[in-house]
Amino acid sequence: MPIKLSLAAATCTLIALAAPGPAAALDGDRVLVERGRYLAQTAGCNDCHTPGYAAAEGRVPEALWLTGDPLGWSGPWGTTYATNLRLYMRDHSEASWLRTARSFKPRPPMPWFNVHAMDERDLRALYHYIRHLGPAGTPAPAYVPPGQAPAGPVVKFPG
Repeated sequence: MPIKLSLAAATCTLIALAAPGPAAALDGDRVLVERGRYLAQTAGCNDCHTPGYAAAEGRVPEALWLTGDPLGWSGPWGTTYATNLRLYMRDHSEASWLRTARSFKPRPPMPWFNVHAMDERDLRALYHYIRHLGPAGTPAPAYVPPGQAPAGPVVKFPG
């Protein structure tokens, strides 16, 4: 009988050591967060969703990344503002973000077609990175319909 208990204990120990535990899960999250950070920088997310990012040649503290921008984008569609993604993602589960990312079609100049083209791993990485940053900032200004004057500065598109 003691041999069976020892064998059982050894088997349980080996299974426990082989199974991914909290450290492995954290490592997987870290990889997703790092990938999401890379994508936010290289896919152009910060260009619009981080105030002053393009003008500062990307030298904006990460604490301000993806907090939206009061600079409006004005054209035949009206005036839109880059969403504060850190507040936006707070209200999404990963599953709801993935569904939204595959089907949303916001007003210009948001390149939604580029988001649709991303694979699931990259969409998950963006989600995890933005959630990792945590909520910060204030909501972007509200959409202004065509023919109405926006209150702040805008980039004007022809048309």
